Amino acid sequence: MTRPRSTLVSLEATPYYHCISRCVRRSFLCGKDRYTGKSFDHRKPQLVERMALLTEVFAVDIAAYAVMSNHYHLVLHVDVARASAWSDHEVVQRWTRIFKGPKLVQRHLAGASLNTFEKVQLQQVIAHLREKLASLSKFMSCMNHYIACMANREDGCTGRFWEGRFKSQALLDETALLSCMAYVDLNPVRAGIASSLEESDFTSIQDRIRQLEQVTLGSKELEAGAQIFPKPRLMPFSEKLYHSEPFTTIPYNLKDYLQLTDWTGRLVRTDKKASIPESMPILLTTLGLSESQWSLLALQIQKQSICMLNGLERLAQFEKRAAKHRAA
Repeated sequence: MTRPRSTLVSLEATPYYHCISRCVRRSFLCGKDRYTGKSFDHRKPQLVERMALLTEVFAVDIAAYAVMSNHYHLVLHVDVARASAWSDHEVVQRWTRIFKGPKLVQRHLAGASLNTFEKVQLQQVIAHLREKLASLSKFMSCMNHYIACMANREDGCTGRFWEGRFKSQALLDETALLSCMAYVDLNPVRAGIASSLEESDFTSIQDRIRQLEQVTLGSKELEAGAQIFPKPRLMPFSEKLYHSEPFTTIPYNLKDYLQLTDWTGRLVRTDKKASIPESMPILLTTLGLSESQWSLLALQIQKQSICMLNGLERLAQFEKRAAKHRAA
């Protein structure tokens, strides 16, 4: 049974959410339809460009993303404090980048003189817009409505494009966040679309690797072979690659995360002959997790029935059940 979004999203409990949207029936978001032979690869940059625009407008950061053939994944961080710090003018400017806005807002932007009652109304409207700019549901609505309209125009049809409303999974601690990010970044590898993280096109992990290479080498030559289109601003790790405004950061080292994700990909791909490194990634030691514990999380995150993931709590429950089984 479908659960109310209010029971799935609580920004007081956590600002991190794993969101998934899947196309209805055999409709293709991107990729190639093996029945008709038609390719929709050109939609992938359009989807990523839309992400880029929305991260410039909303107080929502992208920690990880992956665009697949008939669905896409986002790991999002909703920053209510940042939206609260914006001036009224900035709220209006941001909102009108994607919407016309109410007539009162349009008059305000045009410099029209407002009476006292209209000014009070304007403040109420701005307060509502500020709330929307820090809304997970509004962010996803702006993604999915735009993509559905674009695809239906291209396909010359009407009706539902998405399977239903987007699915959201609350990530209740940093262990859950990292395991979900790794799961999302590894999607193309697990699907057999890419053989390495570097080859995983239209993913956040590829963007992070290229950013790291550019920072390390101090050269833009690496961009020559890359597809040039607007990319979403990713939530930074502790290196703080972005300095334009004080973003919340993921409190770990990017290189450690890349090592952990690569190791996880080798760990769960049973159809590959790649060997697992003898030593655990540094980040697992930092988290205080064993190889078996991380492996459990990497597999559990794939279960769509999990609407809230508390990584450490799930590990404790698993180990408690395992202890009872051994005692039996």
